[in-house]
Amino acid sequence: MARLLLIRHGTTRLHKNDRFWGWTDVPLSATGIKQAGKLRTRLAGEKITAVYTSTLSRASATAEIIATGHKAELVACDELCECNFGFIEGLTYKEIEHRYPELAEELASRKTVSFPGGETLDQLNDRVITFMKELENLKAKDMAVIVSHGGPLRLLICNLLGMDITHWQQFRIDRASLSIVETYPQTAILVSLNDVTHLKK
Repeated sequence: MARLLLIRHGTTRLHKNDRFWGWTDVPLSATGIKQAGKLRTRLAGEKITAVYTSTLSRASATAEIIATGHKAELVACDELCECNFGFIEGLTYKEIEHRYPELAEELASRKTVSFPGGETLDQLNDRVITFMKELENLKAKDMAVIVSHGGPLRLLICNLLGMDITHWQQFRIDRASLSIVETYPQTAILVSLNDVTHLKK
């Protein structure tokens, strides 16, 4: 059994009003740095053998803070970057409803989404599947940290559990949250989802 610790990056100064931020590369805010520190404290006693991270700075900085004190190599993966939201980058859902009503309907109905000027959900999922090949190198008792973003982490969970990716929005993944998946040769088990108890200490 390999154990996957799925972590969404900490907060940035742009994370207000629930705007869609994808490929915009912004650093962690002071709050985000504190959140990453609390994750580091939470995981300090774990025997982490690998740390994979999105190359966007809000994720890589979170990963670097968590990896402090562990001997695991930090592996940067473009495949773990957030979705390219194209023309809706930086917009709120209400703004999307006004400018792109058909896309808003797709998002609300959890259909396969295509972001104008950006990626489709299928393209994002292809990246996630490519990343999953890295996980094939894990051994039975390995524990891997994966620091990424809401979209890729939701799709990763869908793929690990053998679920259709149309369910991707049914998983809540808050910033600086921890979700745990145990993987076995023929299956995977979701042990914990969106745990943020460490942020309340």
